[in-house]
Amino acid sequence: MNERIQEKLKILADAAKYDVSCASSGSDRAAKAGGLGNASNMGICHSYTEDGRCVSLLKVLLTNYCIYDCAYCVSRSSNDVKRAAFTVDEVVELTMEFYKRNYIEGLFLSSGIFKNADYTMERLVRIAKDLRLVHNFNGYIHLKLIPGASDELVQQAGLYADRLSANLELPSETSLKLIAPEKSYAQVYEPMNYLKEAIVEYKREKKLVKSTPKFAPAGQSTQMVIGASPETDLHILNLSSSLYEEQNLKRVYFSGYIPVSNDTRLPTLVAPPLVRENRLYQADWLMRFYGFKVDEIVDDQHPHLDMQFDPKLVYALRNMHLFPINLQTAPYEMVVRVPGIGIRSAKKIMAARRYTRIHIDLLKKLRVALNRAQYFIDVPGNLLLRKDYYPELIRKELAGETKPQQLALFA
Repeated sequence: MNERIQEKLKILADAAKYDVSCASSGSDRAAKAGGLGNASNMGICHSYTEDGRCVSLLKVLLTNYCIYDCAYCVSRSSNDVKRAAFTVDEVVELTMEFYKRNYIEGLFLSSGIFKNADYTMERLVRIAKDLRLVHNFNGYIHLKLIPGASDELVQQAGLYADRLSANLELPSETSLKLIAPEKSYAQVYEPMNYLKEAIVEYKREKKLVKSTPKFAPAGQSTQMVIGASPETDLHILNLSSSLYEEQNLKRVYFSGYIPVSNDTRLPTLVAPPLVRENRLYQADWLMRFYGFKVDEIVDDQHPHLDMQFDPKLVYALRNMHLFPINLQTAPYEMVVRVPGIGIRSAKKIMAARRYTRIHIDLLKKLRVALNRAQYFIDVPGNLLLRKDYYPELIRKELAGETKPQQLALFA
């Protein structure tokens, strides 16, 4: 790799780190004879396979030149940073060389917007197309959709990429107009709506005609910057829920705002709101996999997530009338809501209780987090369980302010 390419890579890989929506799942683009690579449905980048292996992407921008001046963005037009731009051939060559050297298992490609949306999007599509058709690359490709790009280019992108993402950027259009006035929700929702319909149509066609090509097999995702605008967690989670239900998104990503300018439209933060970002991901997980509704996590009385404890524990503390539950008889929907019991553990409990009685020692073997679960379950051996436990006391004990009077032992 020559020095010019190395310098570009350094600049554009660093600029790409602010986009967190680069994980994936659901693609199963298999290897083909004479081709190179395959996209595993185990997940790509920032995800781990069952054997603990982390798989990674070449994550870069095509360019950090941008015609927009979004206050929260490091690549905004008014920012005094080093600028660089790859050619189509350079990105293709980098991807192929890095893959052959076993550095990566795919490509995550985004870009600043230079000239206009279609001009930029056309180059992103050309890169994916060249990798697929010229180099027979069957590895994972994630392309960022450029707001305002034409339906034709979005359709082509879906034919060559495994996942596509159009970023909402901020949790409300009011904030977007204030902080990024050149952008609008309409520009983002237009490709989202097109993709939603196209993915459904291609799947329907695939059932009738087996030769129908794959179209965005890993679906679409989006990202919101958190902490740069005043929206509550209730607002953010309601928006996320609607995106899952109405747009069939695979993931909504939350990116804690990193102060990159002194713009007066932005809040003054000492550090990125990483705890809040983590709590939003936990709440998102509860909605996607645990059957929680938004109003069970946050509501008008509690519009913000608790920064001390995870949302599942907070839900249990606010609903002590539902606990403790009898793990021998409770339905799965309640078992999985116990703090410290995950989906895998809940399924193991449901299977085990058909043959044996659930007790503390068994829960230890199933790796249930008893330091939390013990307050909410009624099982033999749980000597800690007392009728006079109330939320404030549990909070103090879990925070380490007081000690439990009795450890959970099998009697």
